[in-house]
Amino acid sequence: QAQFVESGGGLVQAGGSLRLSCTGSGSGGTPISRFVLGWYRQAPGKQREWLAMITKLGTANYERSLEGRFAVSRDNANNILYLEMNNLNPDDTAVYYCNTWPSDDSMWGPGTQVTVSS
Repeated sequence: QAQFVESGGGLVQAGGSLRLSCTGSGSGGTPISRFVLGWYRQAPGKQREWLAMITKLGTANYERSLEGRFAVSRDNANNILYLEMNNLNPDDTAVYYCNTWPSDDSMWGPGTQVTVSS
């Protein structure tokens, strides 16, 4: 079953930074480098929301409120997607996921927990 796997989450103080990573393989073993990819998150008691997307060539777009704090990048050669998060605040506490963009319900991974303390 094709799936993405996220890592890099943890506990950080407000104002701190984290870099999340995502790897995996698409359906049939296709490397993720061939997909348009996105980062998403789900905070406690809220619906999952889209954060950022990146094309196969590296053009990125962000949810407007995050622009300037979050940066998405990809290393196609090593099959890794990144999300650099800076100036974190408690409202960023959530489980973070990567997936294709638009998302494919069959490819959600376990996510990685990010907790920001005040």
